[in-house]
Amino acid sequence: MDVFDILDRLVAFPSVAGKPNGDIAGWIETQLAEHGTKVSVLPGPEGDRFNLFATIGPADVPGYILSGHMDVVPAGEPQWSSAPFALRREGERLYGRGTTDMKGFLAAALAAVPMLAGLHLARPIHFAFSYDEEVGCRGVPHMIARLPELCAKPLGVIVGEPSGMRSVRGHKGKAAARVTINGRSGHSSRPDLGLNAIHAMAGALSAAVSEAERLTRGPFDPAFEPAYSSLQAGVVAGGQSVNIIPSACTLDLEARAIPGVDPASLLTPVKVRAEALAAEGFRIEWTPMSAYPALSLPQDAALAALLRELTGEAPLAAVSYGTEAGLYQASGFDAIICGPGDIGRAHKPDEYILTSELAACQRLIEALGARCAA
Repeated sequence: MDVFDILDRLVAFPSVAGKPNGDIAGWIETQLAEHGTKVSVLPGPEGDRFNLFATIGPADVPGYILSGHMDVVPAGEPQWSSAPFALRREGERLYGRGTTDMKGFLAAALAAVPMLAGLHLARPIHFAFSYDEEVGCRGVPHMIARLPELCAKPLGVIVGEPSGMRSVRGHKGKAAARVTINGRSGHSSRPDLGLNAIHAMAGALSAAVSEAERLTRGPFDPAFEPAYSSLQAGVVAGGQSVNIIPSACTLDLEARAIPGVDPASLLTPVKVRAEALAAEGFRIEWTPMSAYPALSLPQDAALAALLRELTGEAPLAAVSYGTEAGLYQASGFDAIICGPGDIGRAHKPDEYILTSELAACQRLIEALGARCAA
């Protein structure tokens, strides 16, 4: 199968994050096994979702990990021009959910397997394909924890998120949480007998707005746009009717932190403000939703030099979106981003990737294999 056939099959799996993924993981396992690749399908704690780790070459020698995720965001938007889970080709464009983010990278990696398998690699190339990246990088930590039993410590991890095949050394960290305020319902004519959860949430929301404004004053890292950490309230929900005292209100928050700043710590002022409402009779719930650390690979790192040689361009300092690379780095592995496609096409109707981008990614992976065979 060539890269286009493989992408066609991958897109056909509606592997939306948060749902079972045994079908796509099993299909990839079968494709790899046909070439004698050592494959481990690793169940997550959910029981119906799986990471996949595969090795070409000697597992007990330091090599390189090619990292990607098998899940995609939902495709329920009505603006799709064709079925989102059926690959459609128009000229150089290949349309479908996940083509850019990031089944294109998976397809290029799988298409390179026959060449890699025939090289008799002195240093291994590993595939680390995860689940539930799109809902907060929930799957990959379980796979990272098992790397010591799966392979020698790798020389580096290349995360194939869409970067236009330009390598990237950094991204911000992220933390998201939900605060739920539970009050007491009643008729709106007797507010003295109830506890209005929406009114109470105003204090927590105000704290979020104040913290977001404070962060614009620094600290700064000029590699990023914006150059400072950020916080936003993304979703507020509560109430049933204008004449009912709302008994519950939820607020979903997200913080994105420059390297050196703990993203979860940026949410603390909101948490403190919300928890203070307990003294007024409200019941407060704080639920972390997702978190991953920032990525900051040094400019002089050997992995950065390798990607400069393989791509012919100096790595970019940073991008605004987040990836699993920060989790790999936090676990002691050098990591860098480099993959086909454009992040601006992801998470929207008529997502697409270019045939030239797939070819460039496959060439890079095969060039890495040639280096590992030298």
